[in-house]
Amino acid sequence: MADQRPLYERDPEAWQAHLAEGNAKQARKRVGADVLLRNERGDILLVDPAYKPDWDLPGGMAEANEAPQVAAERELREELGLRRRVGRLLVVDWVAPHGPWDDSLMFVFDGGVLDDGPTPADEELRGCGFFPVDQARTLLRPYVWSRLRHALDAAGDGRPRYLTNGTDQESTSRG
Repeated sequence: MADQRPLYERDPEAWQAHLAEGNAKQARKRVGADVLLRNERGDILLVDPAYKPDWDLPGGMAEANEAPQVAAERELREELGLRRRVGRLLVVDWVAPHGPWDDSLMFVFDGGVLDDGPTPADEELRGCGFFPVDQARTLLRPYVWSRLRHALDAAGDGRPRYLTNGTDQESTSRG
């Protein structure tokens, strides 16, 4: 009579191979991690990437198997020479496929307050600086501005936001 136990019990190696095969077929998501950094006046630190037309929040894409918070801290080191732990999660934004890009998950973490503005430590950046919120709005792409606006709200009230394409899903479901 054949062994009726589940595969994971009767053949752990075959079970691991089965899991690996399933994992290889699963969809992969791009993951980005940005950081909200402010100065004492409440101005927002923005970076001017050389590889895109608009200003952005400091941060970037996570590497394979890298946690978003770790990616945010790595990007701060690489782009701005800042060695600091990022704080709590403010925003998760699911971004639908657009143009040549598949969907992605974008995280925004609280980076706290900086006394002095950093300088770019990487040729990826043309510059960086602190900007009042109203000016930041004019420098950012609309969906990045929306993400930042929700991150500021989350930093103020302590409630993280889940967004879809920059829209707060909880507030839209309430009407």
